[in-house]
Amino acid sequence: MCNITITIKLFAVYQEVYGVNELVWEFPYGTPVQAVCDRLIAEHPKLSKWREITRFGVNLQFVEPDTILQNGDEVVLIPPVNGG
Repeated sequence: MCNITITIKLFAVYQEVYGVNELVWEFPYGTPVQAVCDRLIAEHPKLSKWREITRFGVNLQFVEPDTILQNGDEVVLIPPVNGG
């Protein structure tokens, strides 16, 4: 089983917690985009309150949480912004 490498663009609360605007991570082939959020939360449990309300984008398109990632994908996690 080979791994894929993806770029994760961080915004809002995710960027505040990590202190960077971008991460590059490896995942096993066949990983859904939801696993990116799961890993972020595993590393920083205080992000768990954002799990159910975060939307996902892959390569500038909104996607469902079960969308399978491909090597080289750019993932964006989009939590609600302050003020609604």
